Amino acid sequence: MFSVLRNARKSLGQAVLALSAVVLAACQPSVGTTVPTGNAVPVALLVPSGSGQASDQLLARSIENAARLAITDLGGVQIDLRVYPTAGQPGQASAAAQQAVADGAVVILGPVFAEEANAAGVAVASAGVNVLSFSNNPAIAGGNVFVLGPTFDNTARRLAGYAVRNGQSKIMIVHDRNAQGEAGRTAIQRGVAAAGGSIVATGSYEFSQNGIVQAIPAIAGQAKSTGAQAVFLTADTAGALPLVTQLLSENGVSPATTQYVGLTRWDIPAATLSLPGVQGGIFAMPDPALFAQYQARFQAAFGEQPHPVSAIAYDGIAAIGALAKQGRGMDRASLTQGAGFVGVNGVFRLLNDGTNERGLAIARIQNNAVTLIDPAPRSFGGAGF
Repeated sequence: MFSVLRNARKSLGQAVLALSAVVLAACQPSVGTTVPTGNAVPVALLVPSGSGQASDQLLARSIENAARLAITDLGGVQIDLRVYPTAGQPGQASAAAQQAVADGAVVILGPVFAEEANAAGVAVASAGVNVLSFSNNPAIAGGNVFVLGPTFDNTARRLAGYAVRNGQSKIMIVHDRNAQGEAGRTAIQRGVAAAGGSIVATGSYEFSQNGIVQAIPAIAGQAKSTGAQAVFLTADTAGALPLVTQLLSENGVSPATTQYVGLTRWDIPAATLSLPGVQGGIFAMPDPALFAQYQARFQAAFGEQPHPVSAIAYDGIAAIGALAKQGRGMDRASLTQGAGFVGVNGVFRLLNDGTNERGLAIARIQNNAVTLIDPAPRSFGGAGF
Protein backbone atom coordinates (compact mmCIF):
# COMPACT_ATOMS: atom_id res chain seq x y z
CA MET A 1 0.00 0.00 0.00
CA PHE A 2 1.25 3.58 -0.47
CA SER A 3 4.41 3.38 1.68
CA VAL A 4 5.68 6.83 0.70
CA LEU A 5 2.77 8.41 2.53
CA ARG A 6 3.15 6.17 5.56
CA ASN A 7 6.72 7.39 5.83
CA ALA A 8 5.48 10.99 5.81
CA ARG A 9 3.96 10.36 9.23
CA LYS A 10 6.07 8.01 11.32
CA SER A 11 3.40 7.96 14.00
CA LEU A 12 1.06 6.03 11.73
CA GLY A 13 3.09 2.87 12.14
CA GLN A 14 2.25 -0.35 10.40
CA ALA A 15 -0.87 0.06 8.26
CA VAL A 16 -1.64 -3.57 7.59
CA LEU A 17 -3.30 -5.61 10.29
CA ALA A 18 -1.02 -8.38 11.51
CA LEU A 19 -2.45 -11.82 12.09
CA SER A 20 -1.32 -14.34 14.65
CA ALA A 21 0.35 -17.46 13.30
CA VAL A 22 -1.42 -19.85 15.66
CA VAL A 23 -2.27 -23.04 13.79
CA LEU A 24 -5.46 -24.77 14.85
CA ALA A 25 -5.22 -28.23 13.36
CA ALA A 26 -8.57 -29.22 14.79
CA CYS A 27 -10.26 -26.69 12.51
CA GLN A 28 -8.76 -28.07 9.29
CA PRO A 29 -11.14 -30.83 8.10
CA SER A 30 -10.53 -32.60 4.81
CA VAL A 31 -12.29 -30.97 1.89
CA GLY A 32 -15.55 -32.60 0.92
CA THR A 33 -15.42 -35.37 3.53
CA THR A 34 -18.08 -34.13 5.96
CA VAL A 35 -21.08 -36.44 5.96
CA PRO A 36 -24.47 -34.71 6.14
CA THR A 37 -26.50 -35.60 9.22
CA GLY A 38 -30.25 -35.32 9.63
CA ASN A 39 -31.56 -32.20 7.97
CA ALA A 40 -28.24 -30.38 7.96
CA VAL A 41 -27.96 -27.58 5.40
CA PRO A 42 -25.06 -28.32 3.03
CA VAL A 43 -22.95 -25.15 2.82
CA ALA A 44 -19.71 -24.66 0.89
CA LEU A 45 -17.09 -22.29 2.29
CA LEU A 46 -14.54 -21.02 -0.25
CA VAL A 47 -11.32 -19.75 1.36
CA PRO A 48 -8.05 -18.40 -0.15
CA SER A 49 -5.75 -21.13 1.20
CA GLY A 50 -3.43 -22.96 -1.18
CA SER A 51 -1.82 -19.89 -2.71
CA GLY A 52 1.47 -20.39 -0.93
CA GLN A 53 1.07 -16.98 0.73
CA ALA A 54 1.14 -17.01 4.52
CA SER A 55 -1.31 -14.10 4.66
CA ASP A 56 -3.86 -16.02 2.58
CA GLN A 57 -3.46 -19.11 4.75
CA LEU A 58 -4.00 -17.12 7.94
CA LEU A 59 -7.00 -15.31 6.45
CA ALA A 60 -8.48 -18.64 5.37
CA ARG A 61 -8.07 -20.08 8.85
CA SER A 62 -9.65 -17.03 10.49
CA ILE A 63 -12.61 -17.22 8.11
CA GLU A 64 -13.14 -20.93 8.74
CA ASN A 65 -12.87 -20.52 12.49
CA ALA A 66 -15.46 -17.73 12.38
CA ALA A 67 -17.85 -19.87 10.34
CA ARG A 68 -17.52 -22.74 12.80
CA LEU A 69 -18.03 -20.39 15.74
CA ALA A 70 -21.20 -19.11 14.09
CA ILE A 71 -22.46 -22.67 13.60
CA THR A 72 -22.15 -23.35 17.33
CA ASP A 73 -24.36 -20.31 17.98
CA LEU A 74 -27.23 -21.31 15.73
CA GLY A 75 -29.09 -23.42 18.27
CA GLY A 76 -31.12 -26.22 16.72
CA VAL A 77 -29.92 -25.64 13.15
CA GLN A 78 -27.38 -28.03 11.69
CA ILE A 79 -24.93 -26.94 9.02
CA ASP A 80 -22.91 -29.39 6.95
CA LEU A 81 -19.92 -27.14 6.24
CA ARG A 82 -17.44 -28.20 3.59
CA VAL A 83 -14.33 -26.11 2.98
CA TYR A 84 -12.77 -25.62 -0.45
CA PRO A 85 -9.43 -23.84 -1.12
CA THR A 86 -9.30 -21.39 -4.01
CA ALA A 87 -5.71 -20.08 -3.69
CA GLY A 88 -7.29 -16.67 -4.32
CA GLN A 89 -7.45 -17.50 -8.04
CA PRO A 90 -10.56 -17.16 -10.27
CA GLY A 91 -9.91 -20.43 -12.06
CA GLN A 92 -9.62 -22.40 -8.85
CA ALA A 93 -12.63 -20.60 -7.37
CA SER A 94 -14.67 -21.60 -10.42
CA ALA A 95 -13.61 -25.24 -10.10
CA ALA A 96 -14.22 -25.23 -6.34
CA ALA A 97 -17.72 -23.81 -6.78
CA GLN A 98 -18.59 -26.46 -9.36
CA GLN A 99 -17.25 -29.19 -7.10
CA ALA A 100 -19.21 -27.81 -4.17
CA VAL A 101 -22.46 -27.95 -6.12
CA ALA A 102 -21.64 -31.49 -7.27
CA ASP A 103 -21.13 -32.35 -3.59
CA GLY A 104 -24.63 -31.05 -2.82
CA ALA A 105 -24.06 -27.49 -1.58
CA VAL A 106 -27.24 -25.39 -1.67
CA VAL A 107 -25.38 -22.11 -1.07
CA ILE A 108 -21.76 -20.97 -1.35
CA LEU A 109 -20.19 -18.72 1.28
CA GLY A 110 -17.13 -16.82 0.01
CA PRO A 111 -14.74 -16.44 -1.69
CA VAL A 112 -12.87 -13.30 -0.58
CA PHE A 113 -11.64 -11.54 -3.71
CA ALA A 114 -13.89 -9.93 -6.31
CA GLU A 115 -12.57 -11.68 -9.41
CA GLU A 116 -12.77 -15.13 -7.87
CA ALA A 117 -16.24 -14.42 -6.47
CA ASN A 118 -17.39 -13.42 -9.93
CA ALA A 119 -15.88 -16.58 -11.41
CA ALA A 120 -17.54 -18.75 -8.77
CA GLY A 121 -20.90 -17.13 -9.47
CA VAL A 122 -20.64 -17.66 -13.21
CA ALA A 123 -19.63 -21.29 -12.69
CA VAL A 124 -22.76 -22.22 -10.71
CA ALA A 125 -25.32 -19.78 -12.12
CA SER A 126 -26.99 -22.45 -14.24
CA ALA A 127 -27.40 -24.63 -11.14
CA GLY A 128 -29.35 -21.87 -9.39
CA VAL A 129 -26.94 -21.73 -6.45
CA ASN A 130 -26.30 -18.36 -4.83
CA VAL A 131 -22.84 -17.10 -3.85
CA LEU A 132 -22.51 -14.98 -0.71
CA SER A 133 -19.07 -13.51 -1.29
CA PHE A 134 -16.94 -11.66 1.25
CA SER A 135 -16.10 -8.99 -1.33
CA ASN A 136 -17.26 -5.38 -0.95
CA ASN A 137 -17.02 -4.64 -4.69
CA PRO A 138 -20.51 -3.80 -6.04
CA ALA A 139 -19.28 -4.29 -9.62
CA ILE A 140 -19.59 -8.07 -9.22
CA ALA A 141 -22.95 -8.00 -7.44
CA GLY A 142 -26.09 -9.18 -9.19
CA GLY A 143 -27.51 -12.38 -10.57
CA ASN A 144 -26.57 -15.14 -8.16
CA VAL A 145 -23.68 -13.20 -6.57
CA PHE A 146 -24.11 -11.15 -3.40
CA VAL A 147 -21.42 -9.08 -1.69
CA LEU A 148 -21.42 -9.23 2.11
CA GLY A 149 -18.55 -6.79 2.63
CA PRO A 150 -19.23 -3.17 3.65
CA THR A 151 -19.79 -1.02 0.57
CA PHE A 152 -18.90 2.61 -0.07
CA ASP A 153 -22.53 3.37 -0.91
CA ASN A 154 -23.82 2.08 2.41
CA THR A 155 -21.14 3.94 4.38
CA ALA A 156 -21.59 7.17 2.42
CA ARG A 157 -25.37 7.15 2.96
CA ARG A 158 -24.97 6.68 6.69
CA LEU A 159 -22.37 9.41 7.11
CA ALA A 160 -24.05 11.90 4.77
CA GLY A 161 -27.35 11.40 6.55
CA TYR A 162 -25.73 12.08 9.90
CA ALA A 163 -23.91 15.18 8.64
CA VAL A 164 -27.00 16.71 7.03
CA ARG A 165 -29.14 16.04 10.10
CA ASN A 166 -26.54 17.86 12.18
CA GLY A 167 -26.45 21.01 10.07
CA GLN A 168 -23.54 20.16 7.78
CA SER A 169 -25.39 20.00 4.48
CA LYS A 170 -22.78 21.85 2.37
CA ILE A 171 -20.23 19.17 1.63
CA MET A 172 -16.97 19.12 -0.33
CA ILE A 173 -15.59 15.82 -1.65
CA VAL A 174 -11.82 15.29 -1.62
CA HIS A 175 -10.73 12.08 -3.32
CA ASP A 176 -7.73 10.14 -4.53
CA ARG A 177 -7.28 10.25 -8.28
CA ASN A 178 -7.43 6.48 -8.71
CA ALA A 179 -10.10 3.77 -9.10
CA GLN A 180 -10.85 3.52 -5.38
CA GLY A 181 -11.01 7.28 -4.94
CA GLU A 182 -13.29 7.76 -7.90
CA ALA A 183 -15.60 4.96 -6.75
CA GLY A 184 -15.70 6.64 -3.35
CA ARG A 185 -16.49 10.01 -4.90
CA THR A 186 -19.46 8.55 -6.77
CA ALA A 187 -20.76 6.87 -3.61
CA ILE A 188 -20.47 10.13 -1.65
CA GLN A 189 -22.33 12.02 -4.37
CA ARG A 190 -25.19 9.53 -4.17
CA GLY A 191 -25.18 9.54 -0.38
CA VAL A 192 -25.29 13.31 -0.10
CA ALA A 193 -28.09 13.56 -2.67
CA ALA A 194 -30.11 10.92 -0.80
CA ALA A 195 -29.62 12.84 2.46
CA GLY A 196 -30.80 16.12 0.95
CA GLY A 197 -27.43 17.82 1.15
CA SER A 198 -25.43 19.52 -1.58
CA ILE A 199 -21.96 19.03 -3.03
CA VAL A 200 -20.45 22.51 -3.09
CA ALA A 201 -17.03 21.48 -4.44
CA THR A 202 -14.96 18.49 -5.48
CA GLY A 203 -11.19 18.30 -5.24
CA SER A 204 -8.75 15.54 -6.14
CA TYR A 205 -5.05 14.80 -6.01
CA GLU A 206 -2.62 12.53 -7.80
CA PHE A 207 -2.06 9.47 -5.66
CA SER A 208 1.51 10.31 -4.67
CA GLN A 209 3.19 12.35 -1.98
CA ASN A 210 4.18 15.10 -4.39
CA GLY A 211 0.71 15.08 -5.97
CA ILE A 212 -0.91 15.66 -2.60
CA VAL A 213 1.50 18.39 -1.57
CA GLN A 214 0.85 20.25 -4.83
CA ALA A 215 -2.94 19.83 -4.81
CA ILE A 216 -3.92 20.59 -1.21
CA PRO A 217 -3.50 24.40 -1.25
CA ALA A 218 -6.04 24.73 -4.08
CA ILE A 219 -8.35 22.17 -2.46
CA ALA A 220 -8.22 24.09 0.82
CA GLY A 221 -8.99 27.29 -1.08
CA GLN A 222 -12.07 25.67 -2.60
CA ALA A 223 -13.29 24.48 0.78
CA LYS A 224 -13.02 27.98 2.23
CA SER A 225 -14.43 29.89 -0.76
CA THR A 226 -17.47 27.63 -1.13
CA GLY A 227 -18.32 27.65 2.57
CA ALA A 228 -18.10 23.88 2.87
CA GLN A 229 -19.30 22.78 6.29
CA ALA A 230 -17.83 19.30 5.90
CA VAL A 231 -15.02 17.75 3.88
CA PHE A 232 -15.75 14.13 2.92
CA LEU A 233 -12.50 12.23 2.33
CA THR A 234 -12.00 8.97 0.44
CA ALA A 235 -8.40 8.52 1.67
CA ASP A 236 -7.59 5.57 3.91
CA THR A 237 -5.16 5.15 6.78
CA ALA A 238 -2.75 3.02 4.75
CA GLY A 239 -2.57 5.64 2.02
CA ALA A 240 -3.14 9.37 1.79
CA LEU A 241 -5.15 10.10 4.94
CA PRO A 242 -2.28 11.15 7.28
CA LEU A 243 -0.80 13.62 4.82
CA VAL A 244 -4.09 14.96 3.45
CA THR A 245 -5.53 15.77 6.88
CA GLN A 246 -2.27 17.30 8.05
CA LEU A 247 -1.96 19.57 5.01
CA LEU A 248 -5.63 20.58 4.95
CA SER A 249 -5.34 21.78 8.52
CA GLU A 250 -2.07 23.59 7.80
CA ASN A 251 -3.75 25.32 4.84
CA GLY A 252 -6.54 26.79 6.93
CA VAL A 253 -9.25 24.14 6.79
CA SER A 254 -9.34 23.41 10.48
CA PRO A 255 -11.07 20.28 11.74
CA ALA A 256 -12.24 22.46 14.63
CA THR A 257 -14.51 24.43 12.28
CA THR A 258 -14.93 22.20 9.23
CA GLN A 259 -16.11 18.66 9.86
CA TYR A 260 -13.79 16.00 8.43
CA VAL A 261 -15.74 12.90 7.35
CA GLY A 262 -14.03 9.62 6.46
CA LEU A 263 -15.37 7.08 3.99
CA THR A 264 -12.98 4.45 5.38
CA ARG A 265 -12.21 3.19 8.87
CA TRP A 266 -9.98 5.66 10.71
CA ASP A 267 -9.45 3.49 13.78
CA ILE A 268 -7.33 0.80 12.07
CA PRO A 269 -4.46 0.71 12.84
CA ALA A 270 -4.84 2.23 16.30
CA ALA A 271 -1.79 4.47 15.75
CA THR A 272 -3.92 6.57 13.38
CA LEU A 273 -5.86 7.89 16.36
CA SER A 274 -2.87 9.93 17.52
CA LEU A 275 -2.56 11.92 14.29
CA PRO A 276 -3.34 15.63 14.84
CA GLY A 277 -5.15 15.94 11.50
CA VAL A 278 -7.86 13.38 12.29
CA GLN A 279 -8.85 14.81 15.67
CA GLY A 280 -12.56 15.65 15.55
CA GLY A 281 -13.07 13.60 12.38
CA ILE A 282 -15.97 11.18 12.06
CA PHE A 283 -16.28 7.82 10.33
CA ALA A 284 -18.62 4.82 10.30
CA MET A 285 -18.00 1.42 11.86
CA PRO A 286 -19.91 -1.77 12.73
CA ASP A 287 -21.69 -1.96 16.07
CA PRO A 288 -18.65 -1.82 18.40
CA ALA A 289 -20.32 -3.62 21.32
CA LEU A 290 -21.31 -6.62 19.21
CA PHE A 291 -17.95 -6.77 17.51
CA ALA A 292 -16.09 -6.56 20.83
CA GLN A 293 -18.08 -9.56 22.08
CA TYR A 294 -17.16 -11.44 18.92
CA GLN A 295 -13.46 -10.63 19.31
CA ALA A 296 -13.47 -11.85 22.91
CA ARG A 297 -15.25 -15.11 22.04
CA PHE A 298 -13.00 -15.75 19.06
CA GLN A 299 -9.88 -15.13 21.15
CA ALA A 300 -11.13 -17.49 23.85
CA ALA A 301 -12.00 -20.21 21.35
CA PHE A 302 -8.98 -20.07 19.05
CA GLY A 303 -6.22 -18.26 20.91
CA GLU A 304 -5.83 -15.42 18.42
CA GLN A 305 -7.57 -12.25 17.33
CA PRO A 306 -9.93 -12.60 14.35
CA HIS A 307 -9.18 -11.01 11.01
CA PRO A 308 -11.85 -8.32 10.31
CA VAL A 309 -13.02 -10.25 7.22
CA SER A 310 -13.80 -13.26 9.40
CA ALA A 311 -16.72 -11.38 10.96
CA ILE A 312 -18.34 -11.29 7.52
CA ALA A 313 -18.07 -15.09 7.35
CA TYR A 314 -19.82 -15.28 10.73
CA ASP A 315 -22.58 -13.03 9.40
CA GLY A 316 -23.01 -15.26 6.35
CA ILE A 317 -23.54 -18.34 8.51
CA ALA A 318 -25.91 -16.34 10.74
CA ALA A 319 -28.06 -15.49 7.71
CA ILE A 320 -28.06 -19.07 6.43
CA GLY A 321 -28.95 -20.37 9.88
CA ALA A 322 -31.76 -17.85 10.34
CA LEU A 323 -33.33 -18.87 7.04
CA ALA A 324 -32.99 -22.56 7.89
CA LYS A 325 -34.65 -21.97 11.24
CA GLN A 326 -37.55 -20.30 9.41
CA GLY A 327 -37.81 -23.32 7.14
CA ARG A 328 -36.86 -21.23 4.11
CA GLY A 329 -34.49 -22.03 1.29
CA MET A 330 -31.42 -20.21 0.04
CA ASP A 331 -33.19 -18.67 -2.96
CA ARG A 332 -33.04 -14.99 -3.83
CA ALA A 333 -36.43 -14.14 -2.30
CA SER A 334 -35.41 -15.65 1.03
CA LEU A 335 -31.94 -14.12 1.08
CA THR A 336 -33.33 -10.64 0.40
CA GLN A 337 -36.05 -10.69 3.07
CA GLY A 338 -36.71 -7.16 4.25
CA ALA A 339 -36.23 -7.88 7.95
CA GLY A 340 -32.62 -8.80 7.29
CA PHE A 341 -30.37 -10.64 9.72
CA VAL A 342 -28.24 -10.03 12.80
CA GLY A 343 -24.54 -10.86 12.88
CA VAL A 344 -21.48 -9.81 14.81
CA ASN A 345 -21.22 -6.67 12.69
CA GLY A 346 -24.80 -5.72 13.60
CA VAL A 347 -27.96 -5.82 11.51
CA PHE A 348 -27.70 -6.29 7.77
CA ARG A 349 -29.78 -7.27 4.79
CA LEU A 350 -29.07 -8.33 1.25
CA LEU A 351 -30.55 -6.22 -1.53
CA ASN A 352 -32.02 -7.28 -4.86
CA ASP A 353 -29.09 -5.78 -6.75
CA GLY A 354 -26.68 -8.10 -4.92
CA THR A 355 -25.28 -5.46 -2.57
CA ASN A 356 -26.10 -5.06 1.11
CA GLU A 357 -27.27 -2.59 3.71
CA ARG A 358 -25.65 -2.63 7.14
CA GLY A 359 -26.46 -0.85 10.36
CA LEU A 360 -23.41 1.29 11.15
CA ALA A 361 -22.41 3.40 14.11
CA ILE A 362 -20.90 6.89 13.79
CA ALA A 363 -17.70 7.48 15.74
CA ARG A 364 -15.59 10.57 16.36
CA ILE A 365 -11.87 10.71 17.12
CA GLN A 366 -11.36 12.81 20.23
CA ASN A 367 -8.23 13.07 22.36
CA ASN A 368 -6.57 10.24 20.42
CA ALA A 369 -9.45 7.87 21.10
CA VAL A 370 -12.67 6.68 19.44
CA THR A 371 -15.90 8.06 20.87
CA LEU A 372 -19.26 6.70 19.74
CA ILE A 373 -21.56 9.62 18.88
CA ASP A 374 -24.45 7.86 17.11
CA PRO A 375 -25.12 4.18 17.83
CA ALA A 376 -25.72 1.60 15.16
CA PRO A 377 -29.42 0.84 14.61
CA ARG A 378 -30.48 -2.57 15.89
CA SER A 379 -33.26 -3.02 13.34
CA PHE A 380 -34.24 -1.69 9.94
CA GLY A 381 -36.31 1.46 10.07
CA GLY A 382 -34.24 2.79 12.98
CA ALA A 383 -32.59 6.19 13.18
CA GLY A 384 -29.62 5.14 11.08
CA PHE A 385 -31.72 4.13 8.09
